Amino acid sequence: MKRWIGAAVAALPFAASAQEINSGDSAWILTSTALVLFMTLPGLALFYGGLVRTKNVLSVLMQCFAITCMVSVLWLIYLYSLAFDSGGPLVGGLGKAFFAGVEEGSVNGAIPETAFSMFQLTFAIITPALVVGGFAERMKFSSMLLFSALWSTLVYAPVCHWVWASDGWLYKMGLLDFAGGTVVHITAGVAALVAAIVLGKRQGFPTTAMLPHNMTMTVTGAAMLWVGWFGFNGGSALAANGNAAMAILVTHMSAAAGAIAWAVMEWVRYGKPSALGTVTGMVAGLGTITPASGYVGPGGALLIGLVAGFVCFNATNFLKRRLGVDDSLDVFPVHGVGGILGTLLAGVFASSALGAFSGQGYAEGMNMGKQIGVQALGVVAVGTYTAVVSYALLKLVGAMLGLRVSAEAESTGLDTAEHNERGYDL
Repeated sequence: MKRWIGAAVAALPFAASAQEINSGDSAWILTSTALVLFMTLPGLALFYGGLVRTKNVLSVLMQCFAITCMVSVLWLIYLYSLAFDSGGPLVGGLGKAFFAGVEEGSVNGAIPETAFSMFQLTFAIITPALVVGGFAERMKFSSMLLFSALWSTLVYAPVCHWVWASDGWLYKMGLLDFAGGTVVHITAGVAALVAAIVLGKRQGFPTTAMLPHNMTMTVTGAAMLWVGWFGFNGGSALAANGNAAMAILVTHMSAAAGAIAWAVMEWVRYGKPSALGTVTGMVAGLGTITPASGYVGPGGALLIGLVAGFVCFNATNFLKRRLGVDDSLDVFPVHGVGGILGTLLAGVFASSALGAFSGQGYAEGMNMGKQIGVQALGVVAVGTYTAVVSYALLKLVGAMLGLRVSAEAESTGLDTAEHNERGYDL
C-alpha cells in the first residue's frame, strides 16, 4: 500500500525500528504539539468564554480545562491504543494500552513515537472541547464529563482509526483527510448539533438577546486559534518539509479569505461588518481547509476560504433563524458544515504537484469523480455514525445523571450553580 504523507502516515504500524530519528522533523512535531494544545488552552477556552454570558464564563473555561485533563488520562490508558493500534477496519486493539511498548527508543517513521502520540493527543483533546459550544450554558458539569469520556471512546477513537490507521476502512478506500475534516470537525459539529437538539433551547432563546459578554476575550482566543492551527495542519505532515510549509501557507490563506467573505456578507446584509463575524469567518476558513490542507495549493485555498465564509455564514443564519436550533456557539454551521465542505472540496482541488501522492492528486487508482465519491462516502458515514452514537450516549447520560441543570441554576448561571465561583467580582 502506498504510504500517505500527512496525518494518515501516522497510523502505519510503528513498532520500534532501527530507523534513525530525524531531529528536525522531531523538533517540528514537538512544536506542533504545543501549538495544537495552545488551540484548546487557552485559545478555544477564551474564544468560547467570551461568547457566553457573564454568569457562564467560568463554566466554559472549566469545561475546556477538565476535558483536556480527562482525555489526556484516557489517552494513556486506552484511547491511543483504540485509535492507532492495529486491530481491524473499525477500531484498534489494546496492544498499546497504558502506552505498552511506547518507549524512548520507539519510533514512528523518523520521529519518536512519544512525540507522535502526544501530537495526536492534542487532536483528541480539542474535538470534544469543540462540542461544548453546542450545549453551552445549560449542561451539568458531571454529565458533560461522562458524555465527553464516552464520546471520546465510542466516536472519536473509532473514527480516528477509520480515517488514519493503515487498516481503517476509510483509509483503505483512499479518503483524503489531511488533518481532521472528518475526524475532528464533522464529528464535533454533528455531536454539537445533536446535543443542542436533545438538551433543548436555553431559557429565553430566541426572543431574549444572548450577546457575547466579552468580545475582547473572543477575538484574543480566535487569534490564538489561528496561530495554533499552523501546528494543527502543518504538523500533520509529520515532518519539517515542503508539505508542512505548503499546509501552513494554504491554512493562512483560507483563514484570511474566510474572514473577508463573512465580513462582506454581514456588510451587505446588515450594513456593518462585525468583529464577531470576522473572527467566526476566520475559524470557518480554518476548519474548511483542514482536510484539504496537505493536498491543495494557494489558489485552491483561496477559493475554499471564500466558499467557507459564504456557506457557513448562511448555514449559521439558517440553523438558528429558520430552524430555531440553539447550537449556542455555532459549532455545527461552522465546524460541521466547514468540515463537510472541506472534505468534499479536497477531492476537487487536490493537486498532482502537492500532497500525499507522487505524480497524482488523488488516492491510488482514483480520478476526480471517484475521489469525490469516496469523500462523500466518508462524510455520510462519519456524520451518520456520530449522530446515532451521540444521541444514544446523551440519552444514556441523561438517564443516569440528567443532562440539564435546573431552571433556577440556569437562571443564576453555571459559574455559581456548578462551581460556586464567579468569573468577575466587580
